[in-house]
Amino acid sequence: MTAGAVFGDLTGQDIVVDQLKRAVASADAGSGAMHAWLFTGPPGSGRSVAARAFAAALLCQFQGCGTCLSCHQVAAGTHADVLLVRPDGLSYGVKQTRDLVLKAATAPVLGRWRIVLFEDADRATEQAANALLKAIEEPAPRTIWLLCAPYADDLPTTIRSRCRLVTLRTPRTAAVAAMLEREGVTPEMALAAARTAQGHIGRARRLATDPAAAGRRADVLRVPTQAGSMGQAFRAAAALVRAAESEATAVTEELDAPEREALRRAFGEGSSGKGVASAIRGGAGAMSDLEARQKSRATRVKRDSLDRALLDLAGYYRDVLTLQFGAEVELANANRADELRKIAAASDPGQTVRRIEAIMKCRERLELSVAPLLAVEELTLALVGQLDG
Repeated sequence: MTAGAVFGDLTGQDIVVDQLKRAVASADAGSGAMHAWLFTGPPGSGRSVAARAFAAALLCQFQGCGTCLSCHQVAAGTHADVLLVRPDGLSYGVKQTRDLVLKAATAPVLGRWRIVLFEDADRATEQAANALLKAIEEPAPRTIWLLCAPYADDLPTTIRSRCRLVTLRTPRTAAVAAMLEREGVTPEMALAAARTAQGHIGRARRLATDPAAAGRRADVLRVPTQAGSMGQAFRAAAALVRAAESEATAVTEELDAPEREALRRAFGEGSSGKGVASAIRGGAGAMSDLEARQKSRATRVKRDSLDRALLDLAGYYRDVLTLQFGAEVELANANRADELRKIAAASDPGQTVRRIEAIMKCRERLELSVAPLLAVEELTLALVGQLDG
């Protein structure tokens, strides 16, 4: 058994892996572990992967071998001493947080630690953050909090000042491509997906293995060449929103179906025998609760998918700007080099910057809950110069 094997899925994060391994060794040596950690890093860098690997290593008698029952349970999300929190909606409320704090204070069942792994902790409301702060300030003696957020500033100063910071970086293209090749992706496809994803590991994997996802991204990147007039701008806006909605639907269905099936099995659907009928009736309420959570998550996924589409579009114009300045940097859309050169030649850097700014403005408007189609229509009009971007 190899100590630290659970960290093998952290691509391009050697400094972080070393930091976490030393913390595990220190805890196992009896010097204790700091009771609150904050994992930060850009989307797709592996924040939750790092936190889960750390949890596995802390609970494993071999410091994270990756093969024992404890490591498998942490990886599957079924370990009795790990409370995994994944906010389904756009926010995480104070009542949920108070319930979580109570559960976190209980003694560990199997191992030395009770670990709370809180993904997307930045979604906690202000009241929820205050409740969380009290738990972190005075933690139960065997409880460790692992919080994940894109940036340290996404959490209140009072919380982050009480956490040990773990900062992940955007993995290099070569590291992501090598990971995909190990998973069976051809070298050419792996490199193209890694460049396109700009360090987002999950997205690189999806683009390399799911032709439909790659096709939806291609639909988004048709906007710069399709939006040549006002009428075309409106049609391009509608196409961009449809592509994002299709991506969100695909992601949501992948998540929803296994959850529904697992709940049906838990309440005996498909079984027979005494008490099964009443158990199934009792599961109706649980299924209703699950559907409500899934609906909330679908709203979040839809927003995130549209934001991802806008970032793809910004990356496209970043490539245009790169060519206009003759910078010797890697193009995210190298497979569209000829198209990018045409747009670069037909415009100037000032126009390109204004287009990127219009995309960023659209993202801000979506954060303020402006209707997606209206926000994107304003964007595409700005891209063709019909509005002051």
